[in-house]
Amino acid sequence: MDINLFDFELPEELIAQTPAAIRDQSRLLAINKTNHTFEHKHFFDIIDYLRPGDVLVRNNTKVIPARLFGVKEKTHAHIELLLLRQLKGDTWECLVGNAKTIKVGTRVDFGEGKLIAECIESLDEGIRHFKMIYHGIFMELLDELGRMPLPPYIKTQVADNARYQTVYAKIEGSAAAPTAGFHFTPELFAKIKAKGIIVCDVTLHIGLGTFRPVKVLDTNDHIMHSEYYVMEKETADILNAAKKEGRRIISVGTTSTRTLEAIMKKYGKFVACSGETDIFIYPGYKFEAIDALITNFHLPKSTLIMLVSAFADREFILDIYKEAVQQRYRFFSFGDAMFIYG
Repeated sequence: MDINLFDFELPEELIAQTPAAIRDQSRLLAINKTNHTFEHKHFFDIIDYLRPGDVLVRNNTKVIPARLFGVKEKTHAHIELLLLRQLKGDTWECLVGNAKTIKVGTRVDFGEGKLIAECIESLDEGIRHFKMIYHGIFMELLDELGRMPLPPYIKTQVADNARYQTVYAKIEGSAAAPTAGFHFTPELFAKIKAKGIIVCDVTLHIGLGTFRPVKVLDTNDHIMHSEYYVMEKETADILNAAKKEGRRIISVGTTSTRTLEAIMKKYGKFVACSGETDIFIYPGYKFEAIDALITNFHLPKSTLIMLVSAFADREFILDIYKEAVQQRYRFFSFGDAMFIYG
């Protein structure tokens, strides 16, 4: 498909620069994709759309302070790394800000010798593999030296790093947040569970597969980078029971969706498993895992708006986006949410 089919006009002032003061008081556009109807709500109203027996699936990945700023040994040129994923031991796949200057054998110093990254493999699209050389505990060093990897359209760092995490973030490893989950609070989860909705977790560590822009004109030419996922047996059992009994599976975010769909596509059911997925969902895809979706408003021509357009009809989704612009919804990571059902 032509990626221009997923373009839309967005005034820059609607790109949210800060999170909502209170998470669940962000706005919610509730969309019935079957009837092509919608309602303007607040996120705390999500409970009115959930039914006893529904299963709500979250991505419990935790963002690490993955942006590192250092200098090349010898030349002292400034280098920025974004840690994408841990490959094995102290080897990491990274996106390099000025990749042409980084060759195999190049060493970058972070924190005056506290952490040295040595390039051991050079790949395309600015990706390099680095061996990390340090003393102590790597994640503690990251907490000291790294910054939260906010998207480039957010111009300032958050005052509190916890606001670029979900309240249920648990498993460290992401280079970006599963932002649909930002709107939930512990109090809202308590109400949801009290209503008889089951909440369970999967893990997908977000990297290039989710946030890399589409740079080709045809979806057939876009290569999705793989991301690591995990599903535990308890979650698989809950989801299989819901499928068998005809209860809804509601995905919190596109990353949870891609995890569920990738597992269902591979195994034909939900199973305890882990692995890498490069699943790319766009119109024409037949959903097998999920029945409803909670998601934010996404970038034009991104793989995320393509996924949403596959779930709910591209033209209808673009009409919904126009409505959201007219009603001054807040867009992207710190923005408002949609609930798509029907």
